[in-house]
Amino acid sequence: MKLGRLNHVGVATPSIENAIAFYRDVMGAEVIRAPFDLPKQGVKVCFVETPPSTGSGQGTQIELIEPLGESSPIHGFLAKNPAGGQHHVCYEVPDIHEAKAWFEGRGCKVLGEPRIGAHGTPIFFVHPKDMGGVLTEIMETPRNH
Repeated sequence: MKLGRLNHVGVATPSIENAIAFYRDVMGAEVIRAPFDLPKQGVKVCFVETPPSTGSGQGTQIELIEPLGESSPIHGFLAKNPAGGQHHVCYEVPDIHEAKAWFEGRGCKVLGEPRIGAHGTPIFFVHPKDMGGVLTEIMETPRNH
């Protein structure tokens, strides 16, 4: 199994509204999916996309993540990083269950069972200690993506 392309970078923030303003005004990004709540994951999410480089046709997606209360996993991250910061990177795979088995077969700690993520497709996370210090989201994408 091989990882697919980098889908997005997750950035934790204490304020999605302030983060949107920063990415829009400083980085030239556009909101491509307005903020919405994911109560099961304890977060509010918004996707922005930076402008594409010359000739590439596609920018880079940034997932802005704000905690929905103190029980949110993002709350703990922000307690250590009050201004926010990079939370995770997300790679695409064609089959989430095959990917989970592949990571586990290599002794990597998969955090929980696959669940539906912010893009509406199955995801899981791999512990940073097994991914070079980076929390890594694995996301199933449609085969024609």
